[in-house]
Amino acid sequence: MTTKTIAISGAAAGIGRAAALRFASEGWTVGAFDVDEAGLKSLLDDADRLPGRVVTGTLDVRDAAQFKERIDALAAETGRLDVLLNNAGILLGEPFEEIELEAHVREIDINVKGVVHGLHAAFPHLKRTTGATVVNMASASSIYGQAGLSNYSATKFFVRGLTEGLDIEWKRHDIRVVDIWPLYVQTAMTDNLVTGSTTSMGVNLTTDDVVARIWQAVHPTAANRALHQVHFAVGTPARALALGARFSPSWLTRAVNRRIAQH
Repeated sequence: MTTKTIAISGAAAGIGRAAALRFASEGWTVGAFDVDEAGLKSLLDDADRLPGRVVTGTLDVRDAAQFKERIDALAAETGRLDVLLNNAGILLGEPFEEIELEAHVREIDINVKGVVHGLHAAFPHLKRTTGATVVNMASASSIYGQAGLSNYSATKFFVRGLTEGLDIEWKRHDIRVVDIWPLYVQTAMTDNLVTGSTTSMGVNLTTDDVVARIWQAVHPTAANRALHQVHFAVGTPARALALGARFSPSWLTRAVNRRIAQH
């Protein structure tokens, strides 16, 4: 088959759902996976009249065998895997010591291990597809550790580091590996989130803002290619924070982030 194919984890709601609908609207075959079966059914209903095709499957990204099963089945059906979008994740925004240990570990299991499971499952199929791309959902919190969501921020530092390393490693296989750095996005994940940084920065991005950046990351401009851009910040504030952290001294970066977090 010649239809381009994308696999998306965490596709039942939020950014993952918006991405599934965008790629399906462009004629892609979309493998949409999530633990939320009702959300996946709703996604199928919304995608019914789009030119592309959405296939769904239940997936807990903590289950490596299940992740492999879903990706293998999708690639067997389409004959290719052009993009893996590692999107599934959770966010806990409270002081570190007020979060139960089990909740911290669950956040690590989903945000970190889930990405590793997806990469392992997808690699053989990405390797066989010319010009394949991995898009990992990181966060602007991977620019500097964020007070009030320290564990979440640390998981996104992992995603950032893994993205940078694999983009170098997998170049020999013609696979680009990039990540997306949004600030706070208007999804269910942030509905009841109140931290110093949400108060300072607001929750202003929409899922469409993030998906537009994902689409650009998958279809890089000449400038993106010339710079071999790996990190795609979303929105002017995130771009400014990323640029500032790159060129300012560490004490100033810490001071700015402390001010943003109101600590």
